[in-house]
Order: sequence, then structure tokens, then C-alpha cells
Amino acid sequence: MKSHDTPARPQTVVVTGATGGIGRATAVEFASRGASVALLARGEAGLHGAAEDVRNAGGVALEIATDTADPQQVEAAADRVEQELGPIDVWVNVAFTSVFSRFTDIEPDEFKRVTDVNYLGFVNGTRSALKRMLPRDRGAIVQVGSTLAYRGIPLQSAYCGSKHAIQGFHESLRCELLHDRSNVHVTMVQMPAVNTPQFSWVLSKLPNQAQPVPPIYQPEVAASAVVYAADHPRRREYWVGGSTMGTLVANAVAPGVLDRYLARTGFKSQQTQDRRSPDQPANLFDPADGPQGHDFGAHGIFDDRSTSRSFQLWGSQHHGVLGGAAAAVALAGAAAAWARRR
Repeated sequence: MKSHDTPARPQTVVVTGATGGIGRATAVEFASRGASVALLARGEAGLHGAAEDVRNAGGVALEIATDTADPQQVEAAADRVEQELGPIDVWVNVAFTSVFSRFTDIEPDEFKRVTDVNYLGFVNGTRSALKRMLPRDRGAIVQVGSTLAYRGIPLQSAYCGSKHAIQGFHESLRCELLHDRSNVHVTMVQMPAVNTPQFSWVLSKLPNQAQPVPPIYQPEVAASAVVYAADHPRRREYWVGGSTMGTLVANAVAPGVLDRYLARTGFKSQQTQDRRSPDQPANLFDPADGPQGHDFGAHGIFDDRSTSRSFQLWGSQHHGVLGGAAAAVALAGAAAAWARRR
């Protein structure tokens, strides 16, 4: 009798905040490999658009309207994913919101909402993922972080505080998993400025249009890093973009100098010269797609200023190649020095 291998099932991936920016690009990147992708977000128009993108890329899409700040909604979503798509292999936490404003102009309920979504939303997603992954002793959780998880900047106190909280949570959890010798792994990807729709729907109290601080990367660059991290989750964290590396190194060496530099430049660099539209939606308490059902997509309004490549990211993913090249150069130098001495 001829034996047949059981075909491998498609990878099951959960992406929170999957309707725009990094989350949407990540869902499409996984789908291009044939994955089954559960899309968790609040806005129906964005969910429908993201699901269509996933199917067009070759994956299976499952739309689940979810407010990740609510642990019961997240848990119900996780149950539905496993019932309809199968065991969760990868959980990617991306969902976030923010307020562009001086701290003194942010209302207490606004600050709390940012913390509930950005920090506790990641905690809720991680808890639901671990509840299913730990008994199976396999799985990967990717926390989408930011340069601002290490380095706070003006006008983003709520966002920076939440990202710092995620960083501490990630480190603590990782230590626990290492202690238990678990085959469930958690990693974090620190992002640079990315051309996402957030600058068109985050609650802003600035006089001018908010913008990412250049250099700006396209969301597909970030998505590539997330998928790579999911495939290689044993590393503690990944940095994306030369600007991320430069900022984090500078902050480690001379944080006080960076404080003063950002105090001088951080207000102007985060705003364009155009006045902010009074009709701009805000997704803090309600989905940005609103009653008109507008799908913002993966890209923001800064395509003409954004790059689709990161040499630093390539280098971080190819340490062996770079190490081998460095060793070859060193060996050649040693050989040349020996020849000169001869």
C-alpha cells in the first residue's frame, strides 16, 4: 500500500488592528503565504476591505469585530478563531489609538482609553493566545512596538506611556516563558515612523496636520519585519529602520541631550505646514470609518515621502551573512599584513 503524507494545514494567524497600516499590511503578508488570517478590529468597512485584500493575496480571511480593550470580546474572538480556522499558531498585537496633544490638554478619559487599547489590549490578546498555546506547547506572539517604547517624545505622552508599558510587560513575560522552558515564544518589533492612516484619524489637538517624523517607511516594510519575527520568535526584539537604531543608541548614550533636541524640534517635526481639517475623524472611542463606511486601507497620505526598503532591517535578519563577510574581510586583512611582514 502506498503511504501518503498528511498535507500541512494552513498557518492560523490572528492580527489585531488589522484594518489599517501595519496590521493590514501584516495580514496581507501572511495571506501571501497561504495563511488563514483572523482580522480583529472595530470598523466594519475596514474589516471588509482587509478581508478582501487577504483573499486576493491567497489567504483565508475571518472578520471579527472586536474592541481589544475588552478582554471578554478578545476571548470570544479567540474561541471563534479556533472553531473556524483551527489552532492559533501566531498572534500579532497591533491595535492602537492615540492623541496628538500636549499632556495638559488630554482629558483623563482620553488618556485612559489610549492606555486601555494600546497596553491592556496587548495584555488581553496575549492572555487569550497563551491560554491556547501553552497547553499545546507551541506558538508565537509578536508585540508590535515602536521606537517610542524606549524614547518618549513630545505631543505623544499617552502613546509613549503605553508603549513603554508594553515593553516592560514583554520583558517580564519573556523571562517567565524562558524559566518554564516553554516552546511558546514572545518577541517584540520596534517600529520607526510608518506611513499609516493613523495621521488621518487619530484624535489630534494640534493646529496643523499631524505627520510621522522622517524618515518614513511604508507599512509593507514593517509587515515584512513582523512576519520574519513570527518565523524567528526566539530573539528578544527586532529593530526596524536606521532611524530606530540611531534613536535608541543615542537615547542609551546621551538621553539628556536627546531630551533637549526633541524639545527644540519635536513640535515642528510632527506637523506639516497645512492646517488640520476640522472634519478629520477620530477613532479614540469609535471606529474611524464611521457611518459612511470609509475604508482607509494600509497606506497613509505620505506615499510620496516614504521608502519601501530598510537596509538596517535586512542586516538584522542576516547576521550570519554579515558576520561571515566581516570574518572574510578580517581574514583577508590579516593575510595581507602577514604578507607585508614576510
